[in-house]
Amino acid sequence: MKKEILIVDDDKDLSFIISEMLESYGYKVSSAINSETAFDMLSKNKYHLILLDINLPETTGFEICKELRKASSVPVIFASARTSESDRITGFDIGGDDYLPKPYSMKELLSRVNALIRRAYGFSEEEKIVNFGNVCVNVTSRTVTKGGKEISLSLREFDLLSFLCEHKNTAIPKEKLLSEVWGAFSIVEASTLTVHIRWLREKLEDDPAKPQFIKTVFKVGYMLEVSE
Repeated sequence: MKKEILIVDDDKDLSFIISEMLESYGYKVSSAINSETAFDMLSKNKYHLILLDINLPETTGFEICKELRKASSVPVIFASARTSESDRITGFDIGGDDYLPKPYSMKELLSRVNALIRRAYGFSEEEKIVNFGNVCVNVTSRTVTKGGKEISLSLREFDLLSFLCEHKNTAIPKEKLLSEVWGAFSIVEASTLTVHIRWLREKLEDDPAKPQFIKTVFKVGYMLEVSE
């Protein structure tokens, strides 16, 4: 049975993008733009996780969470442009399970959702592993080894590598990578992607100057070339 997620956010465009992404990974997603709609939906349906914005019309995500916790222990991820330490502490103190600052990448959001679903429901998923050369990428556990030795990647480096792995042997436009990895509404220069690709090559390729796997596709973007 599909796990059901409720998005509470007044940004309809962002909710649509998130819904499309989560549904492509097997979740069933509904959305509400305000607290009234959210509580009406919660009274009629059972959800396995709530993605909750803090700045909402007429009230805040904090107030919604406080009311929710009077009757439900459903996992809650706060997603907000409010990133102060006090806001994060408040979010956890009133019963939030995770706090994701905006802008965030879709890959990071998916990772947080998957992790919280597993913790709450023991939801098991088949491990997704991609091998190329002497590199092993475990997309599920977010670990990378080269020659049996673990390689340390930053959060963004792994998100980028993970996206390339999930679309291996496919040329991916730079704009698509920036949107999926850094977030659809983030302002990131194309040079940032170039730098992260260089860092991945330095860590994973035997000869970063002549990459064997993380290839540049002329006038398009990048591709992870893997032998099937």
